[in-house]
Amino acid sequence: MKALIKNLIIVLVIFLTIAGVFALFAQPMEKEEDLSLTQLVEEINQGKIEEIIVTGNELAISFYNGTKAKSRKETEAGLSESLLNYGANASEVKELNIKYEKEGSGLGWLLSATILLPLVLFFLFFWMIFKQSKSGAMQAFNFSKAKIKMFGGKGTNKDRVTFKDVAGLKEAKEETKEVVDFLKNPKKFLAVGAKIPRGVLFLGSPGIGKTLLAKAVAGESEVPFFHIAGSEFVEMFVGVGSSRVRDLFATAKKTAPSIIFIDELDAIGRHRGSGIGGGHDEREQTLNQILVEMDGFEGNTNVIVLAATNRPDVLDPALLRPGRFDRRIVLEPPDISDRKEVLAIHCKGKPLAKDVDLREVAERTPGFSGADLANVANEAAILTARNNKHEIFQKEFLEAIEKVLLGPERKSYVMSKKEKEITAYHEAGHALVSAFTLEAEPVRKISIIARGMAAGYTLKVPSEERRMKTKSEFLAEMAVLLGGYCTEQLKFNEITTGASNDLERASELARNLVKRYGMSSLGPVSFGKKDDLVFLGREISEQRNYSEETANLIDKEIAKFIKNAQDKANKVLLKNKKILERIAQTLVEKETIEKEEFDALIKGKKSSPKKAKPAKKKTAKKK
Repeated sequence: MKALIKNLIIVLVIFLTIAGVFALFAQPMEKEEDLSLTQLVEEINQGKIEEIIVTGNELAISFYNGTKAKSRKETEAGLSESLLNYGANASEVKELNIKYEKEGSGLGWLLSATILLPLVLFFLFFWMIFKQSKSGAMQAFNFSKAKIKMFGGKGTNKDRVTFKDVAGLKEAKEETKEVVDFLKNPKKFLAVGAKIPRGVLFLGSPGIGKTLLAKAVAGESEVPFFHIAGSEFVEMFVGVGSSRVRDLFATAKKTAPSIIFIDELDAIGRHRGSGIGGGHDEREQTLNQILVEMDGFEGNTNVIVLAATNRPDVLDPALLRPGRFDRRIVLEPPDISDRKEVLAIHCKGKPLAKDVDLREVAERTPGFSGADLANVANEAAILTARNNKHEIFQKEFLEAIEKVLLGPERKSYVMSKKEKEITAYHEAGHALVSAFTLEAEPVRKISIIARGMAAGYTLKVPSEERRMKTKSEFLAEMAVLLGGYCTEQLKFNEITTGASNDLERASELARNLVKRYGMSSLGPVSFGKKDDLVFLGREISEQRNYSEETANLIDKEIAKFIKNAQDKANKVLLKNKKILERIAQTLVEKETIEKEEFDALIKGKKSSPKKAKPAKKKTAKKK
């Protein structure tokens, strides 16, 4: 309605403007004097009139001095006869320049256009407005409808994803298979008094496979599957979000049994009343409507709600209570065997060379999610095409891992001889401390080729999958992180900015040892409490639940951990200075050292590695 009034005002303003312009041109610039016939005769007798234009009974008079005037003659007589009757001199009348024009000439057409053209424009604008308002009314009618996409159901085999296409996630697949089985064979569960779960919530880090698992449920189930993103509910108009929720559940109930999948639930399911400046009324109304639809007065409707989020900490508690999202399935990063299966799935349709070993690729990608592994396979294919090869070799896979981890090679970045030497000793220090520290992870590759923001890097791969880390492993990791910093001090008696990221990570690790893990001399106490205040998905402050004296002790403990790690790194470097020189010089020459070559460089000093001793004892016992 507001838009219609606005358009009417615009049309009216345009109409008045056009009418004013035409009226301005239609009227003479100067106001003409109206003369009677007696006055006209007097002006003629005095010889002031130059020309008279006769149009019907109207007279347009022009004087010698340039002024204009108008008059009107008698209807039944001619102009000359009328002038003579009123006493004009016959000689003056004969000398007058009298012109006759037909009626309707001159500016008559302009006057007609002044009236007709604005009317035409007025009706044209009205026609456009009504056409627009008609389409707007149709849009308004559909505005409160949920923008849902339907998948699944019988006969929908196009781009179908099944559980076979989801590698790993065994427990998660079992839970979702049970939901699908309930919808297909409800009698089996109802016979023993089991009730259908109302909601299943997938929890996990980004790229772990939450949406893919939901697609597999859509592919496996033979019931309608409705998909919508959480952000599609909330609009700038009040009440639209809750209206769309009602429409979504009404549509799903009509086709029950059915499944609803809400992706990124945290977009509308955030804790009510949280955030800077108070809550968001529209989002809270939408959340309230979801809560009512999932567990309101209505009974069992055979509609299951699946949802996914990577921020379970910000969800409203009412969403997570029994009767709504009854099941919360945590999706964890794949282990080495699952990573191999994921790679095999993403390598389907790609021409792999005989030397490709997906097991080795899986070993080099600890902590990678399914999306990361898909990116590795895609980057390997891109590198193959760029190199004009017809098969993907192992070399492309290994390079793709580094590209995903650190970014592309910066070939245009040329280091000076001094920078190259410093970088080589820095990375050699990391690798050497890792090799001679029992609890540290083994080195897989060292390189001083710039990638992303790093001038060089040392890749370390854990020998086995671990869910927990010990204090000794944390301390070893800190020593390795400070290995590059200590090497720069020992070799060049100077410190560069290259160790800034290492120092940041080591300091954060030491802080966590004291404040979170209770691994310091302060005892098993957790210091600091994160506020419930959330802004843009992040905690913006931490509540200090300890005194200034305790804060001083915490700082001392952190400094103590850093100092011990530095001493440990210096001890390893000083003891193996020749090996350090050997590794650094090899890096300067070759720029890259793989695991086998690195082991050969330290073999003379470390003929019987400490890490290998436990394995040898086990072998002896077996024999």
